[in-house]
Amino acid sequence: MIEVDTSAHGERLDHFLAAHGPTLSRARLQKLIEQGYVLVNGHVPSKAGQKLRTGDQVTWQIPELVASPLAPSDIPLDIVYEDGDILIINKPVGLVVHPGAGHQEGTLVHALLHHCQDLSGIGGVERPGIVHRLDKDTSGLLAIAKHDQAHVSLSQQLQTRQMHRYYLALAEQGFVDEQGVIEAPIGRHPVERQRMAVVADGRYARTLWQVKAHLGVYTLLELKLDTGRTHQIRVHLKHIQRPLVGDPVYGSRRQHPFRVERPLLHAWKLVLEHPVSGHIMRFEAPLPADFQGVLKRLDPAGKIQL
Repeated sequence: MIEVDTSAHGERLDHFLAAHGPTLSRARLQKLIEQGYVLVNGHVPSKAGQKLRTGDQVTWQIPELVASPLAPSDIPLDIVYEDGDILIINKPVGLVVHPGAGHQEGTLVHALLHHCQDLSGIGGVERPGIVHRLDKDTSGLLAIAKHDQAHVSLSQQLQTRQMHRYYLALAEQGFVDEQGVIEAPIGRHPVERQRMAVVADGRYARTLWQVKAHLGVYTLLELKLDTGRTHQIRVHLKHIQRPLVGDPVYGSRRQHPFRVERPLLHAWKLVLEHPVSGHIMRFEAPLPADFQGVLKRLDPAGKIQL
């Protein structure tokens, strides 16, 4: 039990628990509140964002982790790094990260449950170990937490922008400047609800970009995510009228002089602090064959330096 002092007066319940309660991820704390495992003055709170008052008494109970109902699948993983706390993988194009509509099996989560026998429940039974995600057709680096302490640490690094994620992307059109920043709020498209868009009432989103190579009417970009909104890079590139090559949702209908079957976006580099040792770790994943093939077509002399 913790009593709310004057310094926490007016604070959200979930924020208060994250700072003063059990060492669990924000998402799991919110779930505990929703499920009635957290009490304020002996009563179930109305919502996770309920505002606290000085003198309120907050208690909680942590239930046993529920094993994931998903069946493990022996799907090969390209493991870049692994220890007892984290797993860094290079996700291939076409692999869905977690189950959802139309993808109830054969996902990265199913593969993780086979590879790591003790992941059940961490980050939620449907997304065990998952800290951040990549779209199905985006390749590259993903960090996986093997236990709750690691999950909390990596999640906090994402929220505080201490985890750095760098992408390579092929965009249409040229760029006058060599680098820049896109700041534009992202939310659900007002009409097409399956899509995201830059909207006035969206969530703050910031993407940093730098030109790696000018390739005629195309540009190879390095992009750094400063926030992590759904489809952020794809939406931001569309917003500045430099859409991602091969993007069927946010791209153009331009015919290309090469074959492209998916958005040319790759999670290239990942920098994070190890959740237990505190060491800064840096990882890099090479471009997949299809992306490399397009670049060779546009740069036959091989002048691109990555």
